Amino acid sequence: MSKAEIYETKTENLILPILEEMKFELVDIEYVKEGSVWYLRAYIDKEGGITINDCEAVARRMNDLLDQEDFIPDSYTFEVSSPGLGRPLKKEKDYVRNMGKKIEIRTYRAIDRCKEFYGILKAYDKDSVTIADEDDKTTTFLKSDIALIRQAIEF
Repeated sequence: MSKAEIYETKTENLILPILEEMKFELVDIEYVKEGSVWYLRAYIDKEGGITINDCEAVARRMNDLLDQEDFIPDSYTFEVSSPGLGRPLKKEKDYVRNMGKKIEIRTYRAIDRCKEFYGILKAYDKDSVTIADEDDKTTTFLKSDIALIRQAIEF
């Protein structure tokens, strides 16, 4: 397990009881370096969407716990955020929530000279994702070939 994965797991264990109490969902946690700054980010959601006040309330409680536990030796910035509309599908519940909805898939390498695909999410398992286009033609992608998968945003 990498250093980032260890920190993310420990953070998840600390934040889950807070989120359960507040009736929020944990979407993701990441520990990443951007430029010269390390960030520990928690992405949260709830029915109807997360507000800035929700993020602030969770951050305030988590900052106290993070200071108390002090398991990250690096200097870092902790942030709590809404995952936004374009969030990637990562966990089982993300796929369940998006079944029957239009999604966008970007692949690492071209498939039939194309790297971007749009369609209705029809099926998924631990290794693959299947979408259907407007003509109900299905295409199955290996998850290992997918660079990005998220709900399609239409304006």
